[in-house]
Amino acid sequence: MKHVAFLAAAVCLANAATALNAREWLLQDGQYYDLSSPRTPRDRSGHYEPAPELEDDAYEPVSPGPKSDALALRIQPVIERREIEWAGSQAPGTILISTQERRLRLVLPAGRALEYGIGVGRDGFSWKGSETITRKAQWPGWTPPAEMRQRRPDLPRHMEGGIRNPLGARALYLGTSLYRIHGTNEPNTIGQAVSSGCIRMSNPDVIDLYNRASVGALVIVE
Repeated sequence: MKHVAFLAAAVCLANAATALNAREWLLQDGQYYDLSSPRTPRDRSGHYEPAPELEDDAYEPVSPGPKSDALALRIQPVIERREIEWAGSQAPGTILISTQERRLRLVLPAGRALEYGIGVGRDGFSWKGSETITRKAQWPGWTPPAEMRQRRPDLPRHMEGGIRNPLGARALYLGTSLYRIHGTNEPNTIGQAVSSGCIRMSNPDVIDLYNRASVGALVIVE
């Protein structure tokens, strides 16, 4: 009987492990979250039911694609996107970035604009000027520049696009510079000055901007 009970317990444990691995998990801020949980996000940074205490490599992040987009869109922006009145003379499609206000505004027709919360460059890394969008990418890969790797030797030479990637769900490349408007895997940094000069947006917001902005659009950083 003891042998039968032991076998039954082993089967139950194996079934439980299989069920855990069959569920969907999201890696965010170094923690895995159970996306199959019926619970609603516990805060505005979009955290879900925590995973059990298991090894970090026990689960693979969801690959880039429609499923990743669906997961990214579930993270509520810390700063709400809104449509505002606009009295400026810029042509529709122009993007204006205020590093002081930490807001990005996309000019719309008929005296309107969309306003998004952003993260900006920290002290010594902020910049001002004008560029045009030269390329757009979905779930972009990231190759840290040499100067950044000198400051942070722990960074990889290259990271493929995906949930772990700090560029987030979309990237809009600015001229021939190293700067981008991109998403983030750290949504709590929106509204702060923490980047190396790039403009960060929440993943839902950068997906929205990506769908609206065109290659060749003027971007003004003030």
